Amino acid sequence: MHTLEQLYSGELQGLRRLTLRCGLREFPEQIFTLADTLEVLDISDNLLSSLPDDLPRLHKLRVIFCSGNRFTTLPEVLGRCTQLNMLGFRGNQISVLPPAALPQSLRWLILTDNRLRVLPAELGRCTQLQKLMLSGNQLQTLPDEMAACTRLELLRIAANRFERLPEWLFKLPRLAWLAYADNPVCATNAATLPAQAPIAAIAWDELEIQQQLGEGASGVIYRALWRAGGGQPVAVKLFKGMLTSDGSPHSEMACHLAAGEQENLLSVHGKIHGHPAAAAGLVMPLVDEDCINLAGPPSLESCTRDVYSADLRLTEEAVLRMALGVASAARHLHARGILHGDLYAHNILYAATGRVLLGDFGAASVFAPDGSRRAQDLQRIEVFAFSCLLEELLERCEATEALGGESRSALDELASLQKRCGHSDPAIRPLFGEIVDVLQGLQTA
Repeated sequence: MHTLEQLYSGELQGLRRLTLRCGLREFPEQIFTLADTLEVLDISDNLLSSLPDDLPRLHKLRVIFCSGNRFTTLPEVLGRCTQLNMLGFRGNQISVLPPAALPQSLRWLILTDNRLRVLPAELGRCTQLQKLMLSGNQLQTLPDEMAACTRLELLRIAANRFERLPEWLFKLPRLAWLAYADNPVCATNAATLPAQAPIAAIAWDELEIQQQLGEGASGVIYRALWRAGGGQPVAVKLFKGMLTSDGSPHSEMACHLAAGEQENLLSVHGKIHGHPAAAAGLVMPLVDEDCINLAGPPSLESCTRDVYSADLRLTEEAVLRMALGVASAARHLHARGILHGDLYAHNILYAATGRVLLGDFGAASVFAPDGSRRAQDLQRIEVFAFSCLLEELLERCEATEALGGESRSALDELASLQKRCGHSDPAIRPLFGEIVDVLQGLQTA
């Protein structure tokens, strides 16, 4: 976080990333003194409603965050900033998206929690687009011209007004992470979910909160003692609000509870009631300390891909066990009509032995698991996400020339499976039932 005093004094000369949150009503002219170096500008949580017409003077600007301001229209000047590839305008009052506001180099567009009813056909010209976040608007459809966005990998359209999903969506060659909960299209699908087992209601005053363990888009996770549960240590997830970039806490909780028990899924003890601020929350088993996050979430540079520790190395046995665990969890979810929507390494806890636990249902959506073409189309989107994960695991596998012929063959089989799961024609990808069979065969070979 920086201050206007630092900016005015010249102390910030040479800065590549500037963050100003100080009640701004107008764009400070002094920002242009950083034009030769500034690449990331974060002026979120201010009182801005416009940007200056000479913004392109910031000729190195790649990323701009203007969330939590008062914009009603996406400023057209953004389209003239030739290096811009990421726009973040979450939580404004935007109802107009002018075609001229879209930079040709756009890779990542965040318009979550606005008032959009329609998108321009020109969005289809953004052929570099990889990540599009539109949850919490009033959209009923997406332009057919977006079928040309063949690099699109992540799409968030939860909490809108979609009665159906566009046909072209299921033909995109790289779409991997899709969230569409809290739309009318989900109402019928929700009725197909299996009946939930009775879930315990855990009183807030039965929990002794100790320390924070982590934080995600939808909530904060704490370590706690559950006094009524025999004083056992547990994990408590408290949801932040009514809407995240992925969807709503209500849908997350519903999908997590409907997921049921499976050895590679984070399970649930019960739902919290009686929180003093009426916050929603879940109580879950505390994971063993030897389980850690497989990776960190994507960065500004990686866009859609997770960031792994540079020194992470995995054995062939661990990679195979991890792949089988994740695929088994996904098969279980799909059989129950649940699309995880965020099948990423940063949502996977793992131990060195290869044991994995998949969590975070914030982007989960429901579908009718009736074997129809549409059901298979949705599942194959998630199969592409699995191919990305498997590729990343194989890149970190300790394969060496010293491996015997059988080991090399197993790795070759995994690489072949990864390519099939990542086929550019979604209809050719296997479903998770077949994927699990292949992996089990490799494990017993």
